[in-house]
Amino acid sequence: MLDKTETTSFPRMNRAYNAVFRPGHMSIGLVVPLESYMRSAVPDMTRHIARAQLADALGFSALWLRDVPFNVPSFGDAGQVFDPFVYLGALAMTTRDIAVGVASVVLPLRHPAHVAKAAASADVLSGGRLLLGIASGDRPEEYPALNMSFPDRGARFRESVDYIRALARDCPQLETAQGTLTGGIDMLPKPSAGRLPLLITGGSQQVPDWVAQNGDGWMTYPRDAAAQGRVVADYRRRVSEAGFPDKPVMQSLYVDLLDRRDAPPRPIHLGFQSGTDFLRRYLSELRALGINHVALNLRFNRADIETTMQRIADEILPDLTN
Repeated sequence: MLDKTETTSFPRMNRAYNAVFRPGHMSIGLVVPLESYMRSAVPDMTRHIARAQLADALGFSALWLRDVPFNVPSFGDAGQVFDPFVYLGALAMTTRDIAVGVASVVLPLRHPAHVAKAAASADVLSGGRLLLGIASGDRPEEYPALNMSFPDRGARFRESVDYIRALARDCPQLETAQGTLTGGIDMLPKPSAGRLPLLITGGSQQVPDWVAQNGDGWMTYPRDAAAQGRVVADYRRRVSEAGFPDKPVMQSLYVDLLDRRDAPPRPIHLGFQSGTDFLRRYLSELRALGINHVALNLRFNRADIETTMQRIADEILPDLTN
């Protein structure tokens, strides 16, 4: 898989997409909030701007926010608490180089016109540093609170993608259940590169061919190496067979970094506890399988967060990102 990705190229889009996703290479990002909150669903957002600025200075490639409209007890995680688009604006003004992304906006719970305008605004204000993950949603409790139906969220997801794509054009025309664009009005600002980078999360209630054809990349979840290799290869095969150029693949990973560099791994929720030696080997294996970006989540990390960020920057980033 690595040999294949080295001989292809990804489409050129905005500043963030071009920097974070490079064929045959891996970049490392961080999931916000940058703190440990394993015993609570709600983080206290300790030093949240200072830690985002530290991530920027240390050379991490992206900060990832989540779209969590309600604190759902069964879900057990309130994310970064702040609305993702409001927080994107804050990060755009307080960081310089790091990409700012959402993983992922729940499209069926938001009108696509609002998503398109908010996302394009964050993209322009940040100098083209926006990455927009999109998803169909996995918390049924939120839908009745917004008078939305959960079972048909897949259809609304598809329509929302079409709507957001249309609004990048001048005075677009489009008719969907979400609304009609007659061509007589326009939405500003336009995305910095003329198109928002849309990264589809998982299946999002769609068939695999639709996911491969309609996103600018794919977000998936941690799996064992053999299974991950198969799903990445299948995604890229579908992209190629549809006649598109190669597209990037990224995944999330929870880590609990131990003091001993050679500490062996132990499973935790959607990730593992280990020293930096094993983490480096694991990430190198993912890179060989064709994963282009990994978003590390430090929610269950027991060591000091700033120290952990510094260790990853010193002991992991140089080997993986060059």
